[in-house]
Amino acid sequence: MRVYAILFSFLLLLCLVAPSFAEDAAKPESIVGKMAFKVTRGVTNVATSIGEIPKQTYLTVRDQGALGYVIGPLKGLGMTVYRGLLGSVETVFFMVPQPGYYDPMTVPEFVWDGWGDKPGDYERSVEAGSPEPISGNKGY
Repeated sequence: MRVYAILFSFLLLLCLVAPSFAEDAAKPESIVGKMAFKVTRGVTNVATSIGEIPKQTYLTVRDQGALGYVIGPLKGLGMTVYRGLLGSVETVFFMVPQPGYYDPMTVPEFVWDGWGDKPGDYERSVEAGSPEPISGNKGY
């Protein structure tokens, strides 16, 4: 009889505590919206991945000088393949909430982002308290 009392107490405790671990499910509209954005981002990255060649050439020339005219296009070709493959994966697996609940698989999210900032500019601007990234262009 004592075993039944302990078992009943345990089951009662389990029934009372279990709802506290429950989470609210995301609304279907928001899930479908994130899926639609993921498939759109994937198709866009596949279609615009060729834009990595001029982007990487520009960034490499800006950071390394004339040597960037040789290294930049090679980096651009590699990034074209990389962005194209990631875009394909996002397009095919748009229903899967990975990585991190439909977050982008690459940073920057699109090829047209990240042309203006040098690496580390954002971190230095945050340390300095400036809301805008530090720009190398002084306006003259």
